Amino acid sequence: MAKSKTPAPAGYKLPDQSLKFLKNYLNTPSPVGFESGGQKVWLEYVKPLVDTTFVDPYGTAVGIVNPKAEFKVVLEAHADEISWFVNYITPEGLIYLKRNGGVDHQIAPGQRVFIHGKKGPVKAVFGWPAIHTRLHNPDAKDPQPKVENLFLDTGARSKKDTEELGVHVGAVVTYQDGFDELANDYYIARAFDNRIGGFMIAEVARLLKENKKQLPFGLYVVNAVQEEVGLRGAEMIARRIKPNAAIITDVTHDTHTPMISKIIEGDVACGRGPSPAYGPAVHNKLLKLVEEVAEKNKIPLQMRTVSRSTGTDTDSFAYANDGCPSVLISIPLRYMHTTVEMLHKSDIEQTIQLMYETLLTLTPKTNLSYL
Repeated sequence: MAKSKTPAPAGYKLPDQSLKFLKNYLNTPSPVGFESGGQKVWLEYVKPLVDTTFVDPYGTAVGIVNPKAEFKVVLEAHADEISWFVNYITPEGLIYLKRNGGVDHQIAPGQRVFIHGKKGPVKAVFGWPAIHTRLHNPDAKDPQPKVENLFLDTGARSKKDTEELGVHVGAVVTYQDGFDELANDYYIARAFDNRIGGFMIAEVARLLKENKKQLPFGLYVVNAVQEEVGLRGAEMIARRIKPNAAIITDVTHDTHTPMISKIIEGDVACGRGPSPAYGPAVHNKLLKLVEEVAEKNKIPLQMRTVSRSTGTDTDSFAYANDGCPSVLISIPLRYMHTTVEMLHKSDIEQTIQLMYETLLTLTPKTNLSYL
């Protein structure tokens, strides 16, 4: 393995300019199937860091270093965030919805949203009957949020009023909540799943560029679309690139909050380092390389297991074409698929460092055979 001369993770700190990009990227809506807003922000940041870029027909954005190299390595995350679709507008102007990805209906009541209509974003709220009215009849069962009883209120009072705002069936809906900071280096935002991954792979590209590192392979920095509805963007781009190896980053559950079983989900916590996974789609030799890189650079790992599939874009790359050795490096996250997804600054820094050092160690001669 080639020796890296880069500093230990303790010496790597997230620059203010990078944090500014992260905030802007997180606050830009990128709902499933409509990721163009976030992809434009991402590409603008990545273009100066790579040799060339392209966007596929469904919106997956790719930055390439050494595009003429025969051996190809993918560094990948997904760009899309869960959201809602306008499905039905009542005569009174209220709006009923369908899910767009695995959005959690139980957190919706009382939330503020943007409806992305024909005339631009429209502010709206998830209405919900007051507790007084719900409990007025002691014999009535307190209603629980369900997709079929959740509705949006824009302030319009007829279907015509709603449509004049530019709202239409098929308009996509995202939550308003954006980036914020909490105590002890914790960050919160909607859609850290998985725009934190898009941010981290862009940061790896920045480190390679600024440190003038010459890779012995073509590096494809891939920000894929439509992961939240079946890994579709990764499926398409894996067939197009035909990589020889892939490093995928996504989020995983911090299991140290209430109502989560460590027996089922494993022992993973924010602030304790990246979390690679064992599983059928994860290539054992590539995973071993990642573990060796982490040990050498004193990066703590939180190992976990997955069952039949990883549930991430790793599956699409691993089983594409003739098979692609793939590894999954996740970052611990609290409150997944809510508007207050939470992660720790040190995990971001160490995951970036781990991917960076892994790329500097990997070569076309690295043994990635099965036996």
